[in-house]
Amino acid sequence: MKHVFRTKLVAVLALLVTILTSVASWAAAPKRDFYQLVIYRLKTAEQESRLDNYLQNAYMPALHRAGIEKVGVFKPIIAPDAAEPAEKLVYVFIPFKSQDEWAKLEGKLSADKTYLEDGKDYIDTPWDKPVYTRMESILMRAFVDQPHFQMPALSSPKSERVYEFRSYEGPSEKLYVNKVDMFNAGGEVKLFKRLNFNAVFYSEVISGAAMPNLIYMTTFENKADRDAHWKAFSADPEWKTLSAMPKYQHNVSKNDTRFLRPTDYSDI
Repeated sequence: MKHVFRTKLVAVLALLVTILTSVASWAAAPKRDFYQLVIYRLKTAEQESRLDNYLQNAYMPALHRAGIEKVGVFKPIIAPDAAEPAEKLVYVFIPFKSQDEWAKLEGKLSADKTYLEDGKDYIDTPWDKPVYTRMESILMRAFVDQPHFQMPALSSPKSERVYEFRSYEGPSEKLYVNKVDMFNAGGEVKLFKRLNFNAVFYSEVISGAAMPNLIYMTTFENKADRDAHWKAFSADPEWKTLSAMPKYQHNVSKNDTRFLRPTDYSDI
């Protein structure tokens, strides 16, 4: 009887230790940023000018007052000999400390009288003179291995920098999770860091138009610097080993890569 009691007691204690270890691990895990990426689609130079004015003089100052210190605003890099694109794009990256902070932002903006006045042209735009054609909002959560966004350590002028935006779409939810695991447990984030890719963020997309997918952004001094970094990455023995592992095969169905440049008024 005593032997049975001891056996049950040991089992209960072992279970208790497991639970306490899990709780401690969860409590010790760093909180992860919550990101919003807004993509504006524009047709005219006038729309672009009005949107720039709104972002620089109304929206970003309001976000700063709301406690969001850094906001990124980016535009596609157009080659000097390329034709003017039919559609203009503007990317706005907003890092939040939590999903709750994101959820409360709209209420803070609606109560900010300075924002409502400074952003009047955008907020109260006439129906027949819109500031943009369409806008897309993507919600994301930071990766475990880079739980917070990072300011890039670059010294070149903003007009020369290259910010590389990549979206990796998975053929299924399970394979998408596998690619996220490749970045975290597989060591891809650590490899990018070792090779000084200056990543602003890595993220799991929670809501967006291309799910299931992950999005990340790396940064470089200029185009030559970007090409040199990727050449080193492709030749790195660690990447060759990781990319050849059977468990990480066929986990990306589409790679959408875009080259962006920060605006003069971007914080990031």
